[in-house]
Amino acid sequence: MLGTNTLQTGFNSNAYSMSSDGAPLMAALAPGVEEGNEDRLAMMQRLTQDSTHLMQKAYGDTITRAVDLSQLVNDALVDAPEMLSFFTNQDNLSNELAMIAQMIAVEQQLPQEKQIYLIGVGGWDTHDNQIASHANSLTSLSQAMTDFNDALASINKDSEVTTFTMSEFGRTLTSNGDGTDHGWGGVQMVMGGAVNGGQFYGQLPDLTLNSDDDFADGRMIPTTSMDQYVATIAKWFGLSDSELLDIFPNLVNFENKDLGFMA
Repeated sequence: MLGTNTLQTGFNSNAYSMSSDGAPLMAALAPGVEEGNEDRLAMMQRLTQDSTHLMQKAYGDTITRAVDLSQLVNDALVDAPEMLSFFTNQDNLSNELAMIAQMIAVEQQLPQEKQIYLIGVGGWDTHDNQIASHANSLTSLSQAMTDFNDALASINKDSEVTTFTMSEFGRTLTSNGDGTDHGWGGVQMVMGGAVNGGQFYGQLPDLTLNSDDDFADGRMIPTTSMDQYVATIAKWFGLSDSELLDIFPNLVNFENKDLGFMA
């Protein structure tokens, strides 16, 4: 749901971009949408598929893939149950989680054995008005995750799905007057039937200003790395120890490579 991104880009696969409305269709190329689309699509395929020019060939492959996958996904979604009614808030986050719940409901009609979905949630860059905006953002996220879990439970998938948060930066523990500035570290949430939940994992730093854990101005040095966090989830997803070290090369620097929050 976040478009092209590094997290979902691999040597042998690429992410497929969607929206809360489903799989996007190119009106001029989607079969049956406009008159002559089939002929137009066939002509583009003839022009590009047999080309020896690498860029032209890649362009043709991308167009063909987009058309095929949009048809596949939208056909599957016809059989998906309605999910929006589970969500309290009608905002982008809830709408996208509802679409993901629908995709999970029809996973047997999709070609990949395992699925990874990514959503971006803004509003955390609280340089000002933090007291109000931060509380609202946390409330919205908490409610959406609760509603998502309820939606998954309605299709008996809540024990098969792990939902986790990630953030690129934390906040300082000092104020700039009306908010905070960019800091290090933070607290993440993991939810799902395979999670050893109800606990805090990792060690909190000393949150005292000017302590040994305070780099400067309330920028706390994390005690747990993002490599350890994501590797723990990736191991549950099926990666071997050697594959984890290939994907997370910095993991070798940490004695504890599995934080233990996944069953």
